[in-house]
Amino acid sequence: MIEFSNVTFIYNATRADGVKEDTAGVRDLNITVNDGEFLVLTGGSGCGKTTVIRLINGLIPYFYNGELSGKINLENRDMREMSIYDISEKVGSVFQNPKSQFFNVNTTDEMAFAAENQSRDPQEIKTMIGTTADSLKIESLLNRNIFDLSGGEKQLVACAGINVLSPNIIVLDEPSSNLDHRAIGKLTDMLKLWKKQGKTIIIAEHRLFYLKDLADRMLVMEEGKIKKEFDADAINRLKYEELDGLGLRPLVLEDIPFEKTEETTPEKFVELKDFSFSYKDKLHSIDIPNLSIPAKCITAVIGHNGAGKSTLVRNICGLEKRCKGLLTYNGKSMKYKERLHSCYMIMQDVNHQLFTESVADEVMLSITCKKMNEEEKRKKAENILRDLDLGDVTEAHPMALSGGQKQRTAIASGIASDKPIIIFDEPTSGLDLCHMKQVADRIKELKRFGKTVLIVTHDYEFILRCCDHIIRMERGKIKESYDLNEKTVNKLRDYININDGGKENV
Repeated sequence: MIEFSNVTFIYNATRADGVKEDTAGVRDLNITVNDGEFLVLTGGSGCGKTTVIRLINGLIPYFYNGELSGKINLENRDMREMSIYDISEKVGSVFQNPKSQFFNVNTTDEMAFAAENQSRDPQEIKTMIGTTADSLKIESLLNRNIFDLSGGEKQLVACAGINVLSPNIIVLDEPSSNLDHRAIGKLTDMLKLWKKQGKTIIIAEHRLFYLKDLADRMLVMEEGKIKKEFDADAINRLKYEELDGLGLRPLVLEDIPFEKTEETTPEKFVELKDFSFSYKDKLHSIDIPNLSIPAKCITAVIGHNGAGKSTLVRNICGLEKRCKGLLTYNGKSMKYKERLHSCYMIMQDVNHQLFTESVADEVMLSITCKKMNEEEKRKKAENILRDLDLGDVTEAHPMALSGGQKQRTAIASGIASDKPIIIFDEPTSGLDLCHMKQVADRIKELKRFGKTVLIVTHDYEFILRCCDHIIRMERGKIKESYDLNEKTVNKLRDYININDGGKENV
């Protein structure tokens, strides 16, 4: 059993200008999680759900600085009297960004790491790795280089490591944020197994559809407090309109309406011919004889984890020098250096592209118009940040933000740039419903400004909200390319296969 009694945690933070600006994580929180319960924590970004996860796994107060009051009991022990090692014996964690919890380059070694740290029997660990790989159908991920995996594949490795460790309590912080629907199916199978084994599971999540039949209880949080509470029966009775009113993602993907964007007939295209690239491991590559991407439209690039989506867009924007083939835009052939100057890419892991000391400076960095002075650049940056609900953190350090806020900061930088081609790699990762809608609206504005937008995404709801065209990839090749409209939306739905628990037809 886990018990929170009048728990308050205030993060100690300092703005870029040196001013201390403490922010509340949770306030006067009272929660009891029973043994074997499957508890879902949801709510808008910054509502406190991740703070609850950090309080349970010991990251607060051992890693995050702040002021903690109240009492937390973990299996009848006061957590203030427990070391981080004591907590780790009882609690296993899966983070939103799996890279932050990896210690090994080899995937199999990583799966064994936590169990080895607790001096488990080597043969037992080896057996558990084999059993886990078989149950998750991830044998292909064994003995791989971590750095060669996609974001979704890394998340599956993180889950596998927790299964090998097999703690009584498992906490997960938005584990589906970078997963395709097939990988979510594998994650769901793992969660079902843990629930059957009697594990206590606490999961903070925006995407709810795969948890509908697993959750015993769902807490909706707001400003560090519990706003609503639903038991399993009440969860199953929730309708799309009720969830939307609460600012929550749908429980049933079938209910999502298709919002047809403004009709466009593209006159120009980004053309790829004999476009190919292979990493040094020879395991991941793209091979595209011909592809036309409509200009001044919004194109979603979909496909399962590891299908080559991120590799494709990295090559389109010129990040890979060894790319072969021809790319033409507006009738002009473009080498990789020219593509670098014409494209702006928001990466899947935005931590790689946050450089400055404040959020406002981060956005201003991407404004390259020489006709604008510093004051005009700052005004433009602040307007974009306000539209993305970041107006109150303009002076905060980007690395002090939540995952969703970091994502929106990087998106703001892309919007502020003057590049004709804007590429987003998983732009809604970690975003709640409200901020996903904001990002979709801003991307539709880019289209109105004549930008060509490519979006690598697994977010079905986001695709229906703003995309005009679909490119589906599989094993480095283009399997389908079509305009998204009332006639073709069923093709997308069939691919997602929403009637089969969200698993893809691959």
